[in-house]
Amino acid sequence: MREHHEPALVPVPLSVRLTDDVVRHAAEAPDGVALSRRVGGTWIPVTAARFAEEVRAVARGLVATGVSPGDRVAIMSRTRYEWTVADYAVWWAGAVVVPIYETSSAEQVEWILSDSGAVAVFLESSRHVDLFAEVSDRLPGVRDVHVFDDGGLDTLASQGTGIADDELEARRTSAGADDLATIIYTSGTTGRPKGCELTHGNFAFEAENVVAATPEVFKQPGASTLLFLPLAHVFGRIIEVACIHGRVNLGHAPDPTKLTEDLPGFRPTFLLAVPRVFEKVFNGAQQKAIAAGKGSIFDKAAHTAEEYSRALDSGSVGVGLRVRHALFDRLVYSKLRTALGGRVQWAVSGGAPLGDRLGHFFRGIGVTILEGYGLTETAGATTVNRPTMLRVGSVGRPFPGAGVAIADDGEVLLRGPHVFRGYYNNPTASAEVLQEDGWFRTGDLGELDADGYLSITGRKKELLVTAGGKNVAPAVLEDRVRAHWLVSQCMVVGDNKPYIGALITLDPESLPSWVAQNGKDPSLTAAELASDPDLVAELQRAVDEANKAVSQAESIRRFRVLTVDWTEATGELTPSMKLRRGVVMKEFGGEVESLYV
Repeated sequence: MREHHEPALVPVPLSVRLTDDVVRHAAEAPDGVALSRRVGGTWIPVTAARFAEEVRAVARGLVATGVSPGDRVAIMSRTRYEWTVADYAVWWAGAVVVPIYETSSAEQVEWILSDSGAVAVFLESSRHVDLFAEVSDRLPGVRDVHVFDDGGLDTLASQGTGIADDELEARRTSAGADDLATIIYTSGTTGRPKGCELTHGNFAFEAENVVAATPEVFKQPGASTLLFLPLAHVFGRIIEVACIHGRVNLGHAPDPTKLTEDLPGFRPTFLLAVPRVFEKVFNGAQQKAIAAGKGSIFDKAAHTAEEYSRALDSGSVGVGLRVRHALFDRLVYSKLRTALGGRVQWAVSGGAPLGDRLGHFFRGIGVTILEGYGLTETAGATTVNRPTMLRVGSVGRPFPGAGVAIADDGEVLLRGPHVFRGYYNNPTASAEVLQEDGWFRTGDLGELDADGYLSITGRKKELLVTAGGKNVAPAVLEDRVRAHWLVSQCMVVGDNKPYIGALITLDPESLPSWVAQNGKDPSLTAAELASDPDLVAELQRAVDEANKAVSQAESIRRFRVLTVDWTEATGELTPSMKLRRGVVMKEFGGEVESLYV
């Protein structure tokens, strides 16, 4: 078994709790900007003292309304300032936060609230109130509902004025490193979501060591980030905690579709996103250039950016390449950086493989993506590329204090103080993944090189075995096909079949551009275009490019273009944009079988 460990940079005491950061900042730098809140079209700075005051006020209200230490309090909302206030207020009251995706169905909400035993819930809007009303009669344990849009935080603050400072501080310090901070329910590609129990120590250890290991990101003067990923997901949540710990100016963007409006006003120094966002940025810029008759210039600029980044790895950037890079920096790269706010130097990617093409492109334009890897069960990242330890195409080395190993069957194992303590109310599932020697079985397949850099190759449960006995990891092919600007989603199939096939859905945002570029009738629908020979030929080129990464036996022989897209709303994707393969196979089984006729 190959393994690699990194020594911790920051030891976490047993007395640590996540609210310690709020207390410390309010005492040491009360006038320092802790967060920024958008009011209308203006970003208003929130000082450390002001944030602590708001958190304490809401915590008093929770105590006054009967929330006891260890009680579970849920939050169902988009990513917004009030979420972070509520998050820390629940911890201040000694309770446990249960996040819920704001897109969850009534059935999912009922399961999470009932399984966790929540006594109260924060909801964002009337839409969420209506959804909760559908199941509230089956949730007698939920005593209180607080609605952000209805001034729920202000109401709680007014209810808590009678709670003394000593009582509130006793509540805050009632928790320690080993006490539960949150139960995050995995979005689940199969079956009901499982609640991951993460402690104050899990989050604190991860946040403190990641911040210490990447000072270029979190400690640079004026560091800031605009958070648009769901705070119900562990990726967004650990960044929230890391920003509060590292005194990074944290902004919230509830609507990702309006990022082009939010980024220039906020001007973050780093961003975090899933690979699909970076694909959209690249594809959008490319298509905009094509529409303006500058497609060839963009292609040359993209090639130069990748070449420049690869040359940085080799330690030799030739004079000619430097000149071309400088030219395209003025013509292309600077405009892309401006669209991201103008100050972004770093980006953090997780949730799925990014691919070295995008990694080199963004590094080449001056925005280095630090790809990482982790799960809900590990409080976020376990491995991460760092500015001084960067290997594009990998998911990096273990962060300080963490360990990674590859089992004999190729499964990735993780270990460290950030690993969760088990699934809530599910000891059987916990025992299946937590080994007695401390290693957590991820279910992912990967490779670990001699320098400790990890690469993820797929999921054990998703491994396909063809009729000829060939093992195929679908993620390698899917990620490359999905990188094409016309593709929204791709699912590789072929288990027990004579060869590998794929289902492909079209990107509804990109399709009109392709229609215009190819002189097609703009009234044609996606369903009508799915069989267009020119479009199929374009997708065949994407498949051919993906097949270059695998052997002939693993390559996609046939594919089918679907007439509909897969979305979270229609059930084929989880809230974190992972494929629910069982759902797809059930709904599109006929299309799969047609690949083998």
